[in-house]
Amino acid sequence: MPLPHFLILLLAVILAAGLTIWLVTAIGVPLYVSGLIALSAAAIVHLVVRVDH
Repeated sequence: MPLPHFLILLLAVILAAGLTIWLVTAIGVPLYVSGLIALSAAAIVHLVVRVDH
C-alpha cells in the first residue's frame, strides 16, 4: 500500500473514532458503557467469523 493511501486511511480511522466518542458523550452514554458495547461487538464478530487456517 502506498504511503499516501496509508496515511489517508489512518486519518479516516482517527477521525471516525473521534466522531464516535464525541457522539457517544453528546448523547449522554457513559464512556465505559460504550467501551463494553465495543468489546462485546468485537467478541461476537470474533466468534462468528470463520477463518480457515
